[in-house]
Amino acid sequence: MGLLIEGKWHTDWYDTKSTGGKFQRTASGFRNWITKDGSPGLTGKGGFKAEPDRYHLYVSLACPWAHRALIFRKLKGLEELITISSVNSFMGDQGWTFKSGNGVIPDSVNHKSRLHEIYTKTSENYTGRVTVPMLWDKHKDTIVSNESSEIIRMFNSAFDDVGAAVGDFYPADKRQEIDAINELIYNNVNNGVYKTGFATTQAAYDEAVTNLFDMLEKLEQVLSGSRYLIGDQITEADWRLFTTLVRFDAVYVGHFKCNKKRIIDFPELSNYVLDLYQYPGISSTVDFEHIKAHYYASHENLNPSLIVPCGPKLDFDQPHNRDRF
Repeated sequence: MGLLIEGKWHTDWYDTKSTGGKFQRTASGFRNWITKDGSPGLTGKGGFKAEPDRYHLYVSLACPWAHRALIFRKLKGLEELITISSVNSFMGDQGWTFKSGNGVIPDSVNHKSRLHEIYTKTSENYTGRVTVPMLWDKHKDTIVSNESSEIIRMFNSAFDDVGAAVGDFYPADKRQEIDAINELIYNNVNNGVYKTGFATTQAAYDEAVTNLFDMLEKLEQVLSGSRYLIGDQITEADWRLFTTLVRFDAVYVGHFKCNKKRIIDFPELSNYVLDLYQYPGISSTVDFEHIKAHYYASHENLNPSLIVPCGPKLDFDQPHNRDRF
């Protein structure tokens, strides 16, 4: 993991010395919005109208944040409207690259070999992390957004008048509830596994892992009374949680030391993950070979041998009990 500083690539790891060993995620650098008519969104500039074949999505099959965008592209039937490129699972000194390998879809738009070269094409003096997902405007030749939580909301509704599938995962009458649970899940689970795994002091680790499993226990209770997080309607909140849970036993338990319990040890959460994995089209967005190869082979400070473990054996196609609600 590296970053750009005034347009120059640096191989610096996350700074935890100034935070008492705690991992702190930096804010996304590009926050424009695609809208139905091209008017400005909640942040950034206007001029990004929803149109077929105008936008290109850069992803990693390993990354839970990019996985959100892949899921919404699938749910909303945007495969023919929004093209994609997928980076190599290995993230080394040059960050994300398009070196040939399992799951790689080359950069057919900018024809670059490294993702950071696309960032500096937009802003030659850019300072910040080079992350996925990243949404590119092929007309304006620039980055629209690299904030996953906002990209999925664009995909949810912006393309509804130009060929997107029917479906609303952020309904107006549920937004307050969705926003509230998203905040808790982001801080304690989505980002919580990274706070745990990237902690560099015992105190920082203890705090993060405690908050993570306290939240998982609360979610277990919520899901004991309803099929989804917000009653009987599947929403954005479920998909944001899913991308972390589906990786949990495969990589976070071992690699990030999130090992107080596995997801399979939670009766409700484990069946909930099966339910979401088996939702039409979703299994095709999950690549466990890519996921494990990225985490175990890219974080040399956590796994110096770079050995990718053979297990665990996971069966996400087995029956679940969530249809009891």
